[in-house]
Amino acid sequence: MKKTKIDHYSDREALDFHNSNKAGKIEIISSKPMTSKRDLALAYSPGVAAPVREIAKNPDAAYDYTTKGNLVAVISNGSAILGMGNLGALASKPVMEGKAVLFKRFADIDAIDLEIDSSNANEIIKSIKNFSKSFGGINLEDIAAPDCFIIEEKLKEILDIPVFHDDQHGTAIITSAALINALDISKKNIKKINIVVNGAGASAMACTNLFKKSGVPNKNIKMIDRKGVIYRGRDNLNQWKSAHAIETKDRTLEQAIKGADVFLGLSTKGVLTKKMVKSMSKNPIIFACANPDPE
Repeated sequence: MKKTKIDHYSDREALDFHNSNKAGKIEIISSKPMTSKRDLALAYSPGVAAPVREIAKNPDAAYDYTTKGNLVAVISNGSAILGMGNLGALASKPVMEGKAVLFKRFADIDAIDLEIDSSNANEIIKSIKNFSKSFGGINLEDIAAPDCFIIEEKLKEILDIPVFHDDQHGTAIITSAALINALDISKKNIKKINIVVNGAGASAMACTNLFKKSGVPNKNIKMIDRKGVIYRGRDNLNQWKSAHAIETKDRTLEQAIKGADVFLGLSTKGVLTKKMVKSMSKNPIIFACANPDPE
C-alpha cells in the first residue's frame, strides 16, 4: 500500500494565513445588488418596513424575507478548545470562524461565530435562548463536559430549531463510520471486539454511546480518564462517567490496552507507545484523534 504523505504546518505559517489580507476567515457580503439609490432604499428604509410588517403578522415569514433559514450560530465559551483545554471565549474565535467557513464551503450554509464569555451553564442557555430567533440552527462547539451535555439537552427542549454539539455527534458519526469500515477490512465482528477509549470528555462519551448502539457490547469498552480506567465502584464518578463504568481489574491504559482490538484516543498527545500497540490484538485499529496533536 502506498504511504500517504502527512502535511505539516508551522505556527508561523498558520498565523500568517489568519493575518493575510483581512484578519480572520469570514466576512459578510450582500446577497442583493447594492448599486443604486433604489437598491439601498429597498434594502433599508423605507423598503425594509414591508417585510417587518409581514414577519410581525407571521413569524414564519422570517424564513422567506431574512437569512434565518440558512443561518447557523456557531457557539462556544472556550472551555474545551480542541485538546488544549479552557483558554477562554475569545481564544476560541479562530476555531469558531473556521467552523463557519466549513459550513459555507461544504454546504453553502451561512454561519456566524458567537463566543459567550461565561462558565455558567444556565447563563449560556439563557443567552442562546434570547438570540436564537435570529438563526435556523445552533452549532455548539468546544464546551467542556458535563456542561455541554446539560446545555445541549436543555436547548433541544426549549428551542424550535435544530441544536447540534459537533464535538459529540460530529466526532461520533465519522469515528463510527471509520470503525465499521476498519472492521470490514480486518474481518472482525463488532460484537466481539474490545475497545479502549482514552479520554472521557464530550467526544469520547458520544463515540462510546454510538459504538454501543452500533453493536459493541457495553462490557467490551474500557474508558479511561485522567485518573485511570473508569470501573464500577470507583469513587467520585459523575452520572455520565458512571454510565460507562464496567467490571474490570485494569486500572491503567497500559493494562487496559493489552489484547484490545481498537484504540480510540480523544485525550492528549504522546500517551500511546509502541509497546502498547504491540500488546494489542492482531491487526489493531487505531484512531489517534487528539487535537491538535495526536496520541
